[in-house]
Amino acid sequence: MEIQFTRFEIARIIGARALQLSMDAPILLKLSKEELEELNYNVLEIARRELEEGVLPIAVHRPTPKKVKEKLREVKEEEVSDEELIEKEKEGEKEILKEAKEYGFISEDDEEEEVESTEEEE
Repeated sequence: MEIQFTRFEIARIIGARALQLSMDAPILLKLSKEELEELNYNVLEIARRELEEGVLPIAVHRPTPKKVKEKLREVKEEEVSDEELIEKEKEGEKEILKEAKEYGFISEDDEEEEVESTEEEE
């Protein structure tokens, strides 16, 4: 399973790794002297190659919204049947859609499309 990073995560990872390399961190790829000269010892290019090869031991933490965490915690604490869990999930989705609509993140058209797509999945 390959992890998909956003362009912002990629930029942050490459920048952080390039900084490490510029401070004499060891290169994690096996590159010959000719390859390094071809890259002109460019730390950004070396960092990009390390990311592409998947040798960087970097984890990306994507925080979830606070309400989702609270709801998950509530569900874990309670022992509920699958039907009750599905019903709670639907209620939570409706609540989140309602809040998103209130704050102007989605329009009514978007909400209708979301409801139709969830109905089709069932």
